[in-house]
Amino acid sequence: MSSYALLVAQSANRVYAQQATGLTIAELAVLDETVLGGRLGQARAEQVAGVGYVGFDADLDADALAHVANVSTAFALFERRDDDLLRPVALHRLACLDDDLLTILKYRGKTNELFTHLLLNVTVLASASAPRMLTDRLRILDPLCGRGTTLNQVLRYGWHASGLDIDAADFEAYAAFLPRWLKDKRLKHTAATAKLRRDSRTLGRRFDVAFATSKQAWVDGDTITLATALADTREAATVFRAGSFDAIVTDAPYGVQHGSRSDDALDRRPLELLGEALPGWVRLLRPGGAVGIALNLRTCPRADALALLAEAGLEPRDTPAYRGFEHRVDQAIQRDIVVGVRAGPD
Repeated sequence: MSSYALLVAQSANRVYAQQATGLTIAELAVLDETVLGGRLGQARAEQVAGVGYVGFDADLDADALAHVANVSTAFALFERRDDDLLRPVALHRLACLDDDLLTILKYRGKTNELFTHLLLNVTVLASASAPRMLTDRLRILDPLCGRGTTLNQVLRYGWHASGLDIDAADFEAYAAFLPRWLKDKRLKHTAATAKLRRDSRTLGRRFDVAFATSKQAWVDGDTITLATALADTREAATVFRAGSFDAIVTDAPYGVQHGSRSDDALDRRPLELLGEALPGWVRLLRPGGAVGIALNLRTCPRADALALLAEAGLEPRDTPAYRGFEHRVDQAIQRDIVVGVRAGPD
């Protein structure tokens, strides 16, 4: 068994940076409980020459190291030698697009990119698709997608992304940003907006993109797709095909910035919205698919959110590994993650 030291990436957000080590330990615990099957020793915070690391002992093969490489805060990984020297370990990451896809857009209420990465990882790891996450193009939905932070992380992994949001300004901003970014990166792509119609009625608008990471991939038809809709999240099961997503990943309304429109008013009550929307979201999941929701405990208590997941037909994940994500964002937001999994085939 080898001893490892993971150097945690620094966040520009000072509050998040102070809590990044604890969140990394929690993410490694979920990784160990799922795809690594208990091969990872207890992760811990430690200092080497005055620099903070997350240390752990494990016997890791190439596949396990590839999963560790995609931990949200993994900046560098070292194997510790008996003389306390650190030997760098190559990290083979899923990311196939530049990180400025995530960092260029700045706006009020934007979720920290490292936390978005964490939320996506934790949700997919809980799903039946976790063994395929390093090899296949998974399909992920954010049904409260805002200006696309989660969508961009999904695309950066080389996966297919879909989203809904009711805010027209956010929809327009993202529909303007992504094609421009692809053009600046000289990536072959198509992009189009159109009316969104179902059963002879107009639900809103849609924005569709297909692109490839290289010219040869474009020629070969190896494309990554994005589909977003300007529509109420409670219409999700009407907009998208049932059983088509490996995971659903989203920020619930924090009661501060995000919400859903009802009678032309912005509804900031997360429990009511989740109670109405979750049944439709669940219908969109494949068997074994997972829902991961970031929530503000001050407006959406964890126990209540887990109860809503169960009422919608999901199996909540509430082991100690999934209880380590609570952290402070600001005076109004104490954030946590809840995860539920749709039962797989018998």
